[in-house]
Amino acid sequence: MRIVVQEPAFDFGAEADTFAAGRTDMGAVVTFTGTVRDSAGTLGQMVIEHYPGMTEKALDSIAREAERRWSLGEVLVIHRYGPMLPGERIMMVATASPHRQDAFEAAEFLMDYLKSRAPFWKKEQGRDGTGWVAAKDEDEDALSRW
Repeated sequence: MRIVVQEPAFDFGAEADTFAAGRTDMGAVVTFTGTVRDSAGTLGQMVIEHYPGMTEKALDSIAREAERRWSLGEVLVIHRYGPMLPGERIMMVATASPHRQDAFEAAEFLMDYLKSRAPFWKKEQGRDGTGWVAAKDEDEDALSRW
């Protein structure tokens, strides 16, 4: 298991290539990358804040929960903080399992948790002003299935 909270951009290709490398007992690898979305075309940047120490502990806890629920050989969570432009990568989740269902379900579980419960705060800065991103009901609904 590897949990990374960092400000600089990460290389998705390099991370995906090295994730679970050499694990011939793993038959499935699932990756997901979230990016900064600018649906209205007015976003200048998104700034993500967090509390060091608290954030890593929370992410470690949920990754361990995924390992308890599903048969996983490897788990990776990378989440950035700081200012990011539209289209930049915010986060990456990767899971490896002997079978695809466990890898897919664990990845979805981790993504749902990151979207609704991880201790990150997002502020959008754009032409229409600056504001904090509020929690969405659909994100809470997605988490409730677990």
